[in-house]
Amino acid sequence: MAMRLSAFCDYTLRVLMYLGVRKDRLVTIAEIAAAHDISKSHLMKVVHHLGLNGYIETVRGKGGGIRLARAPRQIVVGDVIRQSESDFAMAECFAGHATCRIQGACCLPGILDEALRAMFLVLDRYTLADLLRAPNGLVPGAVDFSGALG
Repeated sequence: MAMRLSAFCDYTLRVLMYLGVRKDRLVTIAEIAAAHDISKSHLMKVVHHLGLNGYIETVRGKGGGIRLARAPRQIVVGDVIRQSESDFAMAECFAGHATCRIQGACCLPGILDEALRAMFLVLDRYTLADLLRAPNGLVPGAVDFSGALG
């Protein structure tokens, strides 16, 4: 496993940020797909996952779409990532069927586990609201100059 988020998790965070910036209206999957140049079929899976986990609401029918089901400050980044990623095994020895010959004597699994816990301690301190601090910069094609004057 590489030390990076899966595309699914990346898209999950992008959808939440997109909805957080546009909290005043319903948004369509097609709109998000076009804005981020992401496949609609991938986004449908992401949206389904977000709905099952209570992060978004869907409104069906003409004029329907999706919106956040919770305030951005109630959506913890660490929780979203835990629910979106399927595998945090940073090395083979984390798996139940490891074949490493030094497994019993190696200290690396404990160190990697500690690092993973530390990463989530940091991620759990942030919410979607923290990711929305420069909302104009989160709109594809827009530029945020809010910090340039301060």
